Amino acid sequence: VQLVESGGGLVQPGGSLRLSCAGSGTVFALYAMGWYRQVPGKERELVAAIDGSDVTKYGDSMKGRCTISRDNAKDTVYLQMKNLTPEDTAIYYCNADPIYLGEISKLTAWGQGTQVTVST
Repeated sequence: VQLVESGGGLVQPGGSLRLSCAGSGTVFALYAMGWYRQVPGKERELVAAIDGSDVTKYGDSMKGRCTISRDNAKDTVYLQMKNLTPEDTAIYYCNADPIYLGEISKLTAWGQGTQVTVST
């Protein structure tokens, strides 16, 4: 499975941003999809995940400030983020796993990441 993220960029504190992740090379609907983020020196952390039945799982870092959704017809998963703060600055990665929701396994595929910077 190949994943390509888009939608990152510079946003002011308090602003909103929507990330997209387009998948290809597999039956997209069969995969649990997720968004993780990482800053230098820290481990990659779960932001949100969604399975093929639209069951969702949210990490603590952005709970209440983000919404994950997917469009299986377009092979795309989205992350809508709001009320962004400088602490949300990170590289955001999309992933796909055939088994686990919101967990990383040896079968997890990753996109290349997209930078989100929250700053004035």
